[in-house]
Order: sequence, then structure tokens, then C-alpha cells
Amino acid sequence: MRWRALAYGSLGANLLLVAGWLAAKNQWTKRSAAEIAEAAKAAQQGSSRTNVIVRRQFFSWREVESADYPTYIANLRDIGCPEQTIRDIIIADVNAMYSRKRATELVTAEQQWWKSEPDPAVLQTAAEKSRALEDERRGLLARLLGTNWESGDIVSLPRPSRPGILLDGQVLGNLPPETKQAIQEVSLRSQDKLQAYLDDQQRQGKSPDPVEIARLREQTRLDLQKILTPTQLEEFLLRYSQNANDLRNDFGQLRFFNPTPDEFRAVFRATDTLDQQIALLADATDPNSVAQRKALEDQRDSAIKIALGAKRYAQFQQLQDPVYRDAYALAEQAGAPEAAQTFYEINLATLAEQERIRANTNLTDEQRTIELKRIELEQLKANTVASGQDLPPEPQAPVQTTPPRRTHVIRPGDSLGVVGLIYGLPPGAIRDANPGIDFNRLKPGDSIYIPPSGGFPSSGP
Repeated sequence: MRWRALAYGSLGANLLLVAGWLAAKNQWTKRSAAEIAEAAKAAQQGSSRTNVIVRRQFFSWREVESADYPTYIANLRDIGCPEQTIRDIIIADVNAMYSRKRATELVTAEQQWWKSEPDPAVLQTAAEKSRALEDERRGLLARLLGTNWESGDIVSLPRPSRPGILLDGQVLGNLPPETKQAIQEVSLRSQDKLQAYLDDQQRQGKSPDPVEIARLREQTRLDLQKILTPTQLEEFLLRYSQNANDLRNDFGQLRFFNPTPDEFRAVFRATDTLDQQIALLADATDPNSVAQRKALEDQRDSAIKIALGAKRYAQFQQLQDPVYRDAYALAEQAGAPEAAQTFYEINLATLAEQERIRANTNLTDEQRTIELKRIELEQLKANTVASGQDLPPEPQAPVQTTPPRRTHVIRPGDSLGVVGLIYGLPPGAIRDANPGIDFNRLKPGDSIYIPPSGGFPSSGP
């Protein structure tokens, strides 16, 4: 057939071309080899002939690179590398070296994934260490390239508008650059998908579906599993997963619990998978799903108890009660944290008594206020004793001083009006102070009572 003849013809032409190319290559190789041999022979003879220098056109970068930067720079100049290119290479290499140092030598707040609040000491130390490394970097570049090295510093170039997550520490900081880049791409892609979903829901006037959000986060985990080992993935999830963030918030709200790294990791391992399953049942209302979610929540509580141990779990449970948290705070403030349970019992008794007083309808508002103040005072006294402190002495009632009882002995000629003038009192006041006396029948030598108001006579009778 015609197409078969054309195919055979084309194949034959191609074979002729290949054969011609091989012959030409062999001839060029032989000629080149002969020329090189001739040049080498001439160089060895060293007579009056012109020396022929054979320069290698290809070299290994290993022959140029050096762990010693001055040697490295000298090697680059030896191969004719332009000065600006040398600057770019050295700056990039030094920057990469100090990026590794920052990733592996700094302890940042992100590495303390078990803390709900950053440790101020860690933040300060990290800032000081970061400044020290930056000073080292700049000093090294100044020694190698001169004080004007910054004019070619690639660090000064604009940075991406969306910086990635921090990958530092002993586990994530030592990852190869290509793995770090892959993690950043997964993280940014995950953020884009989540934001696109949230924007779409907002345009439709709908609330975000927590189940759909859980599915998006689950996909992110699957993508990370492809590039990280189990140990590396756990470190990443402890720092950046939503479940770990929720767990940090839970512990943070309890205050005073302060889990250790081992406790946090143990609880996270015990609850992470359960939390994923619970999230996928967030909005389910059918009886089977509701029962399944309740079973998972009970299983989660049991898992926390096993992870923490009986004693720490009991404290974990107690701190769920805001009344106990207040009692613990009061005990710590008093310098007696061991008395937290006693303070807690006092607080419970006080609350019960206050409720009883408020519910007593036989009390007036004033009486109720007085009783509540009394209960408050009794609580304060009980807490003082529980913290091991002495009660202040009870204030003594002021001594009531009364003026001495005054009497007046009637003299000849003393009438009620005269006695009033002597003591500066109206006659009626004297009469009222002596209800059993008939002033019309008084005779010299009789005594009457002088009331306390009014002044004493300026001179005796």
C-alpha cells in the first residue's frame, strides 16, 4: 500500500542521516584529539614555539566552593566571576546560613505549643538572640564585601505580601528547604480554599458550615502527610492545627492548671482524632448522629482522664468550676495555694447563705442588706483563718462618759426662777427633771436634781 512505501522511504532516509552524523562526529573527535595531543606535545617541548594553553571549559562547582568565605571569594575571582555576581552569591549564601541559625537556634513562642499565653521571658530572649544574629550577619558581610555591601543585599528586596508560617525549632527548623517550601505551599493553598469558601457563603447570605470547614482542614492534613514524617507532622499540628489551638484555649480558660509539655502532648494525642470526628458531626440533628456525637464526647473525656492521670484530672475537673477558680486565685493571693479547697468550701457555704437571705421575704430591704454585709464579714474572717493568718482584734466599744449627777440644796430665798438663773436653765427644764417634787413646798435644806444641759454656776451657792 502507498502509506507503507512512504513509511519505508522515510525510515531509510533517517537511517542515512544518522549514519552521516556518526561519521562526522567520529572524524571531529579524532581531529580534536589530534589537535589536543599536538598542542600538549608543543607545550612539553617548550622551544621557541608559541605556547598553546588548553583551558578547560567545564568545571565542578565543588572546586570553587569553600567553607572559608575569603577563599570562596578568591576562587570566584579566579574563574573570572564578575564582582556584582560575587556579591550576590556571597550575600545569598550568608543570608541562607543565618536563616538556618534563626530556624534552629532561636526558641520562639510558637515552639512552646503547650502554653496558652506567650512566655515573656522567651519573647525577650528570642528578640535578643535575633538581634545578635542579625549583628553577626551584617558584621560578616561588611568584613567580606566592604561597608557598602547593603547596596546589593537581596534581603532588601520586597518581601512577599503573604508571609508563611514560622518553621523553626529542633524538628521543623531542620527540615530541608524544599520540604519547608512544600509546607508553605500547602498552608497557603489551604488558607485560600478556606477564605474562598467563607467569601462564597457570605455572598449567599449563609453562615459557614462547620462540617465543611472540618473537611477542608482534614484535606490539609492529608496533603501534609505526603511530605512530612509522623513526628514532623505531629510537631506541625501541635503548633498550628485548630484542635491544638482549641486545646490551648481550654487550658488557658482554666487558669492555674498550667499543663506540662508532656501533659499537653498526651492530651492532644488522645483527643485529636476524636475531635476530628466530633467536628464532622457538628450540625447533625438526626438521633443516630446525636447519639454518636455524645458517645465520642464521653470517650474524649475518658481519654483526657487517662492522659492526665487521676490526680491531675481531678484538678482539671475542679478548675472547670468558676467558684473553685476564684477560691484558688484567693488562696494564691494569700500565699497559701494548699488552702484552695478550704476556700472553695467557704465560698460554697457563703453562696448558699446569701441565697437563703435573698429568698427570705420576712426581711425588709434594710435588714436584708445588713444580713448580707454580715455574711460577707463572716466569709472574710473564715478566709483569713484558712490562710493561716490571725484575725485582727475586735474593736472595743467606746466608754460612755456621763457628767456627774448634780444636785442643788435649797437656801433661804431660793425660788425655781432663782435656781434656773444660777444654772442657766429655764425653770421648766428644772421642773421636768424633778417630776415628784412640789416646788411650792420646798424649804431650806431640801435637794433638787439639776439636769445635765446648761452650764455650771460660775460661783458656788
